[in-house]
Amino acid sequence: MTEKTDLAQASATELLALYRSGEASPVEVIRDVIDRYERFEDAVNAFVHFDAEAALSAAKASEERWLNKEPLGLVDGVPATIKDLVLMKDVPTRRGSLTSDDTPAVEDAPVTARLREQGAILLGKTTTPEFGWKPLTDSPLTGITRNPWDTSRTPGGSSGGAASACALGIGALHIGTDGGGSIRIPAAFTGIFGIKQTFGLVPAYPLSPMGTVAHVGPMTRTVADSALMLNVISQPDIRDWYAVTDGGEDFTETLGAGVAEMRIAFSMDLGYASVAPDVQDKVRAAVKVFEDLGATVVEVDPGFACPAVTFNRHWYAGAASIARGFTDKQMAMIDPGLREVMHTGRSFTLFQYMDVTKQREDLAYHMARFHETYDLLLTPMMPVTAVSVDNTLPDPEMSSWLDWTPFSYPFNLTQQPAATVPCGFGEDGLPVGLQIVGPKFADNLVLTAAHAYEQVCPFRMPDAPNVTHYA
Repeated sequence: MTEKTDLAQASATELLALYRSGEASPVEVIRDVIDRYERFEDAVNAFVHFDAEAALSAAKASEERWLNKEPLGLVDGVPATIKDLVLMKDVPTRRGSLTSDDTPAVEDAPVTARLREQGAILLGKTTTPEFGWKPLTDSPLTGITRNPWDTSRTPGGSSGGAASACALGIGALHIGTDGGGSIRIPAAFTGIFGIKQTFGLVPAYPLSPMGTVAHVGPMTRTVADSALMLNVISQPDIRDWYAVTDGGEDFTETLGAGVAEMRIAFSMDLGYASVAPDVQDKVRAAVKVFEDLGATVVEVDPGFACPAVTFNRHWYAGAASIARGFTDKQMAMIDPGLREVMHTGRSFTLFQYMDVTKQREDLAYHMARFHETYDLLLTPMMPVTAVSVDNTLPDPEMSSWLDWTPFSYPFNLTQQPAATVPCGFGEDGLPVGLQIVGPKFADNLVLTAAHAYEQVCPFRMPDAPNVTHYA
């Protein structure tokens, strides 16, 4: 059990046990969280909005409920954050963009509402690149968000604010979004756990402009916390007509089942990616852990060609739709890289879009057949460790951010559950992530495997930002 002097870094499950036993109170926790925010925020810039007064007020109400043995729900008194692409009532949704305004949201998104209903203490909103468009977190609105392991490096994106806050203990439960890797990329770069669950399992509203490649999901410091969080945020909401959940599944129930009966595929490169040698070493060591735990692991590529064009035409079309109705003045405010993507998206024809929709269907079918043989697929999460905050392309031969995140977006196209677990550190001392991919609706299987690995190789978080002096 985490010591009371370290409450802000405790997991949600640990906090709930402490509340239940009376060893700690939500007020103590929130005071510690606020202290960490005040000490670390300037170094990492993880928040666009943080409301200490509201959090303390909510903590006092939660403390009273726990004293009366009447907790409101599954996460009563647990500090949480919301990414600033997601609605939070009475708080503006700026989306990292100067084209937005300070008008407060009039309602909660489904995930925000479910957390609030179950007693979570909402600290505020975390940073995002403009409209979540890239795998670094900087924007014209909020500037640069930095990685707590080395503040000259990016935490990744687009849920980089959530990842940095999570790693530093500024909240236990964090809502991210993932339209091409935006939960898993920053989770890998900052050494936390993140899962993009099966599409439709967690209701979303309003739906992302990027369409059905986009997910809303958990980012936490432990696997069990994400499983608990999924129990909360997977409850039904009529505002999302894509939602497929009945809210009846318990994602914590099978966490301890182990991997001994699993047949697992492992691919270092999916047949087309390039991976740094130090990342390869850590990933192979992690794969060996699954063998030691009794799983049958077979090194095999899943057998599909790089789907970058398929993904780009889905994603760029969504970006172009954001800009519909923007004035020339508003377009001039947009991040130049996003503006270029928007212009490219406008050039696609309907027939081109229909062609890549068919390609996406073929890829999803291919992976469904693959998983008839293999329960899970393991890959590196990122081919490199965290890149510089001012360098989107770590290799001069790369032409797009897709080149340095080849393992993430294929599984947005297929809508499969995919998670990342920290599996050590590269030669530069920065985290390396292992991706665990399962067939659609096998989210429990992914969580079980991740938890089994975590029990043998516990995750390590930074105590404070490692501040690298930068210009």
